[in-house]
Amino acid sequence: MKNWSDLIEFTRKLEYGRNLNREDFSLVLKEKKGTCSSKHSFLKKVADLNNFQNVKLILGIYKMNHLNTPKIGNILLDNRLEYIPEAHCYLKLNNLRIDITNNNSDIEKLLPDIFEEIEIEPEQVNVFKVNYHKNYIKIWIKENLLNRDLDSIWQIREQCIKKLEE
Repeated sequence: MKNWSDLIEFTRKLEYGRNLNREDFSLVLKEKKGTCSSKHSFLKKVADLNNFQNVKLILGIYKMNHLNTPKIGNILLDNRLEYIPEAHCYLKLNNLRIDITNNNSDIEKLLPDIFEEIEIEPEQVNVFKVNYHKNYIKIWIKENLLNRDLDSIWQIREQCIKKLEE
Protein backbone atom coordinates (compact mmCIF):
# COMPACT_ATOMS: atom_id res chain seq x y z
CA MET A 1 0.00 0.00 0.00
CA LYS A 2 1.42 3.29 -1.07
CA ASN A 3 -1.12 5.76 0.25
CA TRP A 4 -4.28 6.42 2.25
CA SER A 5 -6.58 5.52 -0.65
CA ASP A 6 -4.84 2.15 -1.06
CA LEU A 7 -5.29 1.44 2.65
CA ILE A 8 -8.99 2.31 2.45
CA GLU A 9 -9.54 -0.01 -0.52
CA PHE A 10 -7.50 -2.80 1.06
CA THR A 11 -9.55 -2.56 4.27
CA ARG A 12 -12.84 -2.43 2.35
CA LYS A 13 -12.00 -5.73 0.61
CA LEU A 14 -11.27 -7.58 3.85
CA GLU A 15 -13.88 -10.11 4.95
CA TYR A 16 -16.71 -8.95 7.21
CA GLY A 17 -16.51 -10.58 10.65
CA ARG A 18 -15.89 -9.97 14.30
CA ASN A 19 -12.32 -9.93 15.56
CA LEU A 20 -11.20 -11.93 18.58
CA ASN A 21 -10.48 -8.77 20.60
CA ARG A 22 -12.50 -5.60 19.94
CA GLU A 23 -9.82 -3.46 21.58
CA ASP A 24 -6.96 -4.53 19.27
CA PHE A 25 -7.40 -2.70 15.97
CA SER A 26 -4.34 -4.41 14.50
CA LEU A 27 -6.41 -7.61 14.31
CA VAL A 28 -8.14 -6.16 11.25
CA LEU A 29 -4.84 -6.77 9.43
CA LYS A 30 -3.75 -9.90 11.31
CA GLU A 31 -7.08 -11.72 10.99
CA LYS A 32 -7.86 -10.17 7.58
CA LYS A 33 -11.39 -9.26 8.64
CA GLY A 34 -13.39 -6.76 10.62
CA THR A 35 -16.75 -5.20 11.30
CA CYS A 36 -17.91 -1.65 10.72
CA SER A 37 -16.47 -0.78 14.14
CA SER A 38 -13.07 -2.41 13.84
CA LYS A 39 -12.38 -1.46 10.21
CA HIS A 40 -13.34 2.19 10.60
CA SER A 41 -11.61 2.49 14.00
CA PHE A 42 -8.46 1.01 12.50
CA LEU A 43 -8.52 3.58 9.69
CA LYS A 44 -9.23 6.44 12.09
CA LYS A 45 -6.32 5.33 14.27
CA VAL A 46 -3.99 5.26 11.24
CA ALA A 47 -5.24 8.72 10.25
CA ASP A 48 -4.58 10.06 13.76
CA LEU A 49 -1.09 8.54 13.92
CA ASN A 50 -0.26 10.19 10.59
CA ASN A 51 -1.79 13.55 11.58
CA PHE A 52 -4.39 13.40 8.82
CA GLN A 53 -6.89 16.18 9.32
CA ASN A 54 -10.62 16.01 8.66
CA VAL A 55 -11.01 12.28 9.31
CA LYS A 56 -13.81 11.60 11.79
CA LEU A 57 -15.13 8.33 13.16
CA ILE A 58 -18.92 8.48 13.25
CA LEU A 59 -21.37 6.37 15.20
CA GLY A 60 -24.75 6.48 13.52
CA ILE A 61 -27.95 4.90 14.72
CA TYR A 62 -30.06 3.77 11.80
CA LYS A 63 -33.25 1.86 11.11
CA MET A 64 -31.87 -1.60 10.14
CA ASN A 65 -34.55 -3.20 7.99
CA HIS A 66 -35.01 -5.61 5.08
CA LEU A 67 -34.62 -2.81 2.53
CA ASN A 68 -31.23 -1.43 3.58
CA THR A 69 -29.94 -4.75 4.98
CA PRO A 70 -31.61 -7.46 2.86
CA LYS A 71 -29.92 -10.46 4.49
CA ILE A 72 -31.79 -9.90 7.76
CA GLY A 73 -35.32 -9.68 6.35
CA ASN A 74 -36.47 -13.12 7.46
CA ILE A 75 -35.16 -12.63 11.00
CA LEU A 76 -37.15 -9.42 11.40
CA LEU A 77 -40.22 -10.99 9.78
CA ASP A 78 -40.03 -14.07 12.03
CA ASN A 79 -39.86 -11.78 15.07
CA ARG A 80 -42.62 -9.43 13.85
CA LEU A 81 -40.36 -6.39 13.73
CA GLU A 82 -40.26 -3.78 10.99
CA TYR A 83 -36.73 -2.74 11.99
CA ILE A 84 -34.20 -2.62 14.82
CA PRO A 85 -32.16 0.49 15.63
CA GLU A 86 -28.58 -0.46 14.76
CA ALA A 87 -25.36 1.29 15.72
CA HIS A 88 -23.13 1.60 12.68
CA CYS A 89 -19.65 3.09 12.37
CA TYR A 90 -18.30 4.88 9.31
CA LEU A 91 -15.94 7.71 8.51
CA LYS A 92 -16.37 11.29 7.46
CA LEU A 93 -13.52 12.44 5.25
CA ASN A 94 -13.73 16.17 4.70
CA ASN A 95 -17.41 15.86 5.74
CA LEU A 96 -18.07 13.20 3.08
CA ARG A 97 -19.40 9.96 4.60
CA ILE A 98 -17.69 6.73 3.53
CA ASP A 99 -18.52 3.20 4.58
CA ILE A 100 -15.90 0.52 3.94
CA THR A 101 -17.56 -2.24 5.97
CA ASN A 102 -17.47 -4.43 2.85
CA ASN A 103 -17.35 -4.16 -0.94
CA ASN A 104 -21.11 -3.66 -1.13
CA SER A 105 -21.39 -1.02 1.59
CA ASP A 106 -23.10 2.12 0.42
CA ILE A 107 -23.73 4.76 3.06
CA GLU A 108 -26.10 6.50 0.66
CA LYS A 109 -28.57 3.63 1.15
CA LEU A 110 -28.59 4.22 4.90
CA LEU A 111 -28.84 8.02 4.91
CA PRO A 112 -32.65 8.20 4.84
CA ASP A 113 -32.77 5.77 7.79
CA ILE A 114 -30.18 7.40 10.07
CA PHE A 115 -31.77 8.68 13.29
CA GLU A 116 -28.68 10.36 14.74
CA GLU A 117 -24.92 10.63 14.42
CA ILE A 118 -22.16 11.38 16.90
CA GLU A 119 -18.40 11.58 16.53
CA ILE A 120 -16.46 9.08 18.62
CA GLU A 121 -12.85 8.03 19.15
CA PRO A 122 -11.59 4.58 18.10
CA GLU A 123 -11.33 3.43 21.71
CA GLN A 124 -15.06 4.12 22.16
CA VAL A 125 -16.20 1.34 19.81
CA ASN A 126 -16.04 -1.09 22.71
CA VAL A 127 -17.90 -0.21 25.89
CA PHE A 128 -19.21 3.23 24.91
CA LYS A 129 -20.69 2.15 21.57
CA VAL A 130 -22.43 -0.90 23.07
CA ASN A 131 -23.83 1.09 26.02
CA TYR A 132 -24.97 3.92 23.74
CA HIS A 133 -26.67 1.41 21.44
CA LYS A 134 -28.39 -0.46 24.27
CA ASN A 135 -29.64 2.78 25.82
CA TYR A 136 -31.03 3.84 22.46
CA ILE A 137 -32.86 0.51 22.11
CA LYS A 138 -34.31 0.82 25.64
CA ILE A 139 -35.81 4.20 24.74
CA TRP A 140 -37.03 2.86 21.38
CA ILE A 141 -38.79 -0.05 23.13
CA LYS A 142 -40.60 2.36 25.49
CA GLU A 143 -41.51 4.91 22.82
CA ASN A 144 -42.91 2.21 20.53
CA LEU A 145 -44.72 0.38 23.33
CA LEU A 146 -43.11 -2.90 22.35
CA ASN A 147 -43.96 -5.88 24.49
CA ARG A 148 -40.28 -6.87 24.60
CA ASP A 149 -37.26 -6.20 26.74
CA LEU A 150 -33.73 -5.17 25.84
CA ASP A 151 -32.37 -8.71 26.10
CA SER A 152 -34.87 -10.14 23.61
CA ILE A 153 -34.26 -7.34 21.08
CA TRP A 154 -30.50 -7.68 21.55
CA GLN A 155 -30.72 -11.43 20.86
CA ILE A 156 -32.63 -10.75 17.64
CA ARG A 157 -30.01 -8.17 16.71
CA GLU A 158 -27.25 -10.73 17.33
CA GLN A 159 -29.03 -13.15 14.97
CA CYS A 160 -29.01 -10.39 12.35
CA ILE A 161 -25.28 -9.75 12.80
CA LYS A 162 -24.52 -13.48 12.52
CA LYS A 163 -26.54 -13.55 9.27
CA LEU A 164 -24.42 -10.70 7.94
CA GLU A 165 -21.26 -12.70 8.66
CA GLU A 166 -22.42 -15.55 6.41
